Amino acid sequence: MKEVGVDDSFEQQDIKFHPVTEEQVEAFYKHTGSYEELINKRARKLKDVLAENPVSEDVDYKKLLLMDYTFLKRPVFEIGGKLFVGNAKKTVEAIKAALLFAK
Repeated sequence: MKEVGVDDSFEQQDIKFHPVTEEQVEAFYKHTGSYEELINKRARKLKDVLAENPVSEDVDYKKLLLMDYTFLKRPVFEIGGKLFVGNAKKTVEAIKAALLFAK
């Protein structure tokens, strides 16, 4: 978040204390076309959940996203009608470019 220069003009949501809603998850899905793309596959809790319920084609990623805040890949930025999810170098560069274009 520091790298892209988040300031007071951004609406921020601390998902630990204010979890994402089903409506937000649905909106994210409309942008990405995939619940799985929104999943933080490095989350420790996710590994525990998947160990109890082995991965199959019908894993309910939406349910996981609503279950625990750590399952959502972060940060999530919506800029100019586009959604950016995660902190991969490519994503961060795309966020910076979108912010320059939005100004």
